[in-house]
Amino acid sequence: MTEATGHIEKREGESAGGDPKRRRRLAQDVRAVREKLTSSSGLERAFETEMVRLFAQFRVGAAIPLFVLAAAIAGAATIWLPMPAALGWLAIVLCAMALMLMLSKRLLAQGTLGDDKGLATWRRVFAMGEMLHGAAWAYLIQMLAQVGSDDVRIFVLFCIMMVTAVVATLSATVPAAVYAGLAPLLLVAALIPLSSATPQSLLLTMMIASALVFFVLLARRLYDSAVATLLSRAEKDALFIELEQAKANSDEARRRAEQANLAKSRFLATMSHELRTPLNAILGFSEVMKNEVFGPHASDFYRDYSADIHASGQHLLNLINEILDLSRIEAGRYELNEEALALAFVIDDCTHMMNLRAKAKGQSIRTFVDESLPRIWADERAIRQVVLNVLSNAIKFTPQGGEIQVKVGWTSSGGQYVAVKDNGPGIPEEEIPVVMSSFGRGTWAIKTAEQGSGLGLPIVKGLVDLHGGGFQLRSKPREGTEVIVTLPASRVMNALPAVAQEKAGRAA
Repeated sequence: MTEATGHIEKREGESAGGDPKRRRRLAQDVRAVREKLTSSSGLERAFETEMVRLFAQFRVGAAIPLFVLAAAIAGAATIWLPMPAALGWLAIVLCAMALMLMLSKRLLAQGTLGDDKGLATWRRVFAMGEMLHGAAWAYLIQMLAQVGSDDVRIFVLFCIMMVTAVVATLSATVPAAVYAGLAPLLLVAALIPLSSATPQSLLLTMMIASALVFFVLLARRLYDSAVATLLSRAEKDALFIELEQAKANSDEARRRAEQANLAKSRFLATMSHELRTPLNAILGFSEVMKNEVFGPHASDFYRDYSADIHASGQHLLNLINEILDLSRIEAGRYELNEEALALAFVIDDCTHMMNLRAKAKGQSIRTFVDESLPRIWADERAIRQVVLNVLSNAIKFTPQGGEIQVKVGWTSSGGQYVAVKDNGPGIPEEEIPVVMSSFGRGTWAIKTAEQGSGLGLPIVKGLVDLHGGGFQLRSKPREGTEVIVTLPASRVMNALPAVAQEKAGRAA
């Protein structure tokens, strides 16, 4: 006992600085082991209490059927016994049953059963009550056994079978009560051959002994089944408690996340205003100084420094805009200003804007556009930002003299797609989730020290999701990268019917 509890306490002490859930589980294990080692039945105290209560509940529920059974057997016994003897026995057995009923109701009326001593006391009381009940039935068996006829032996066997079945089923949750209730019957069965040493008496004794052994084993099985039921119920209750606790933790985490998101939105709104105000002044004055509006600089270094200040301010402004766009998308506050637009026109405009950067690196942009594409219903600013972000990444990571292909066409489901493919270094498969995360950058971007916030692709995916479209990134090392953006068929605008046909239909 000391070694077992000491071992668990040692485990609890080692994990004192660990997970709170683990510490709580170890504390429960310590309490359960202590209760099992200090109990007489090997069960936890809560289970022992429940077993005793089940005993009392079974007794209260079977009180009326037992009274009826005793009265029926007393009436049948008058065939061989005098009426006063049968009625006297009925009074004795009814008193024993009434005593057990009174004790059971008293136990159920109590809120708690107290400590281990209280449980042991109740088990002893019920065992003694069952012994008195069994002794009352044994007294009837003893009186009937003295008659000595074959009919009486059959009736005696029937009575013993009924009593043992009742005791085994009703008292199974308290094994001591089972043994105490069956002991008087076993004693009477052993004394029957002594009073009449006939083969019929020996056979009756053997049958009675076999029945007693069978019902003892049955009571043990019922006891094990009751324990298993209590264990299952305890595990279910523990699971419900854990689910309730997990739900409470989840609600608390969600509340904190909502508060954090609200705080982030307020912070970004405040910072965007506070940062954009001085940035506008920095960009304006640096552009004036860079273009030498008020006269040439005394040194060419000043002009270069002004250009650097202007470029850095522009980069910081773009970063602020990207962070705000991503925060609005994640918060579900990005509003789409949808209109009918031609995807081919947007692609042509974006490639024209990015051609200057591509030519600076000796790259070529080739476009393949299906001219039969109708207009789509979408936010032009969002679609333009999607194409520009994807093209910018392709130009950024494609080496000198590389080629970038832009394809626009129909999807198999009737929608439209935009695919941008380059022949750059590619992205390893394990880095794709990193690249798609906010502020995530691949190893190639880090090695080449390419400027970027790591928000381009998350913004693209967020804007595409707002349109109900799909985003797919395909890449392999040394084979390039392909980004495919699809728009659903529900956003494709079908051609309207001709006005002449509409007028003709009205005239008809």
